[in-house]
Amino acid sequence: MSDRTSLGGSTGNRRALVSVSDKTGVVALAERLVALGWEIVSSGGTAATLAAAGVPVTPVEQVTGAPEMLGGRVKTIHPLIHGALLADLSNPDHLSDVADRGIVPIDLVVANLYPFRSDPSVELIDIGGPAMVRAAAKNHQRVGVVVRPDDYEGVLDELEADGRLSEATRRRLARTAFAHTRDYDAAIVDWLDAAEAAAAGRPGEPEAAESPDGAPPALPPTLSLTLERQEVLRYGENPHQAGARYRIGGQPTWWDQAHQLQGKAMSYLNVFDADAAWRLVWSLGDQPAAVVVKHANPCGVAVAPDIAEAYRRAHRCDPVSAFGGIVALNRPVTTAVAEALADVFTEVLIAPDYHLDATALLSAKKNLRVLRAPPPEADEVAIRTLGNAALVQTADPVAVDRSSWRVVTRRTPTDGQWDDLELAWRVAARVSSNCIVLVKDLQAVGIGAGQQNRRDAGRLAAEKAAGRAEGGACASDAFFPFRDGLDAAAEAGCAAVIQPGGSVRDQEVIDAADEHHLAMVFTGQRHFRH
Repeated sequence: MSDRTSLGGSTGNRRALVSVSDKTGVVALAERLVALGWEIVSSGGTAATLAAAGVPVTPVEQVTGAPEMLGGRVKTIHPLIHGALLADLSNPDHLSDVADRGIVPIDLVVANLYPFRSDPSVELIDIGGPAMVRAAAKNHQRVGVVVRPDDYEGVLDELEADGRLSEATRRRLARTAFAHTRDYDAAIVDWLDAAEAAAAGRPGEPEAAESPDGAPPALPPTLSLTLERQEVLRYGENPHQAGARYRIGGQPTWWDQAHQLQGKAMSYLNVFDADAAWRLVWSLGDQPAAVVVKHANPCGVAVAPDIAEAYRRAHRCDPVSAFGGIVALNRPVTTAVAEALADVFTEVLIAPDYHLDATALLSAKKNLRVLRAPPPEADEVAIRTLGNAALVQTADPVAVDRSSWRVVTRRTPTDGQWDDLELAWRVAARVSSNCIVLVKDLQAVGIGAGQQNRRDAGRLAAEKAAGRAEGGACASDAFFPFRDGLDAAAEAGCAAVIQPGGSVRDQEVIDAADEHHLAMVFTGQRHFRH
């Protein structure tokens, strides 16, 4: 043992334990290690892969003297493996144990775990792998541990250049390794939560029975949140703040496949508003639709036979607020759309695709950020931080089911008014409360958002509509507590109103609607949004 040190010191007869589920690049890695004089110890499928490629391999069972057992469940769990990983060679007691038991230290572990999230099952619950990775990471003062194929090249370059891994590299690799096992365990917990819910007849919900602390059944006692940084942003909400976009580990997001075609790097608010616009435009049904968002609230929404007309109508809702806004379209951007955007200062344009001529026109707007993206993923759980605490709730889907809605007035909406009511209701669910949304002919004409009382929200919406709501629809995200909100809708010229209902003064409001000869629909569902 006298010629052996560690990866933190000079070279010796060094050993690497290589056992990977993801075999990307593993043969090239092993070949370069062997060229540097390393002995490769391996097991199972990895050993077979390396041997087939002509790489000299020492099987794990040759080291331990114990063949694999239980169908491969036990391979590396053995004192001659874990002692080789955990030995502190600066500790005399450890050196004594190493000598007495015939342990040959292992200096590098290359391992990654079964892809549990891709096909969860009991057999993909790795035991030996996490134990091996954690042992190596714990002893990172001596042992290097590599769990990502992306790190192979850097590790090999450092070994070839310096004959060792620096302390900083070993510490960084250990941090990555512990994050790898943490995420793996979180995936198993999520799977068990889902299995519990399915067994109780509530598929899709993580926990079926009410938890001891009284939490509703759809929210589990713990949430495993690993946030993986995906993009460093230009800045946060303000230029003096740092900002970055993270992804919840293991969870897909439409941002993964979004591609920025042109423009400056995104800021925090660009991302926040683009996400709000993208989710809203895809919630508006199957027809061509356009949304303009400013400060997380829509200031323009329209549905039309073609996407260019949808954009023009959305912009006309509130051209002043649209200045510097985010535009989202649920159809490819045509030349006509690009021409309509030419004279409008827009921060971000996001669409599923772009016609070639449209791309050429948009390239003249150097400050315009142009994104191509797939539809957004479905919301499941909404999380909002409160300092070091968090509020968690299930997502708020917008249910549009006319058969469950109830006409409460003498007058019934016409077919056109039903369409306007539906669009207004979809939009209101995505506007900050308190809100009033006015729609005429599938175009939002007035949006009053984020007011402390519903009357002011209605007044703002009517002011923005400027007479364009005549014969159209009014949506309120929550019930009208007094008839004055209904009176304001009538004054704006609306012919139909949609609201949740449920106020102790519902009858007073219904009577006011009848007095104004309005049609009014109760949905039975509120959509507060803060």
